Amino acid sequence: MAAIPLHREEIEYPTSDGQPMAETTLHRKVMTDLIAALELRYEDDPGMWAGGNLLLYYEKGNARASVAPDVLLAPVPKDDRPIYKLWEEGRPPCLVVEVTSSSTRDEDLNRKKHLYERLGVQEYFLFDPYGDYLSPRLQGHRLEGGRYTRIPLETDGSLLSRVSGLLFRPEGQNVRLIDAGTGERLLRIEEEAAGRRVAEQQARLEAAARQAAEERANALEEEIARLRAELDSKIRGG
Repeated sequence: MAAIPLHREEIEYPTSDGQPMAETTLHRKVMTDLIAALELRYEDDPGMWAGGNLLLYYEKGNARASVAPDVLLAPVPKDDRPIYKLWEEGRPPCLVVEVTSSSTRDEDLNRKKHLYERLGVQEYFLFDPYGDYLSPRLQGHRLEGGRYTRIPLETDGSLLSRVSGLLFRPEGQNVRLIDAGTGERLLRIEEEAAGRRVAEQQARLEAAARQAAEERANALEEEIARLRAELDSKIRGG
């Protein structure tokens, strides 16, 4: 009787490491604002995907070989991917941003930095919303010759991302993304929502104005018709 071949157990790659999304509400806000702004910038580019707060697995068959970038931009097709398997995607992210906190500072500056460098992430940015753990609180590194070199700050304290063509500029406790070519400021989530509300209100006002104009025109036509009918009646009666 032939032996039944043993099949290698399928490796499970969890979608969560069990850790909270962010240390504080502010950290979560910065992360989600950055992801949303990048998604909006690349919404018409099918070959660029923005995401974050997901596990990136970098060794096939090893579920422990993972890292969780806060924000990432990758030159891969758009997809609602719950995890990022490097061997399936074929390319690492081109940009990673970590929103640093007291609990992540050491890992962000050491393990993650060395890992992203080894994986070939072209640009690695770090931002400290409170300014308590990094000086300056916005820092960037770019691959040159396979090693990270520090990106010098612009005169206004911003950092230029070459892979995205965006300036990352500290603004209060958040980061503003600006198109380096046009100077256009990318909107944050609440600004997009406010813009939609203003546009909706404007549309309602314009619709109401059109309706009022139509009603006035109809009333005028009815009045003209009434006066003509009266005049015709008088002429016939005379």
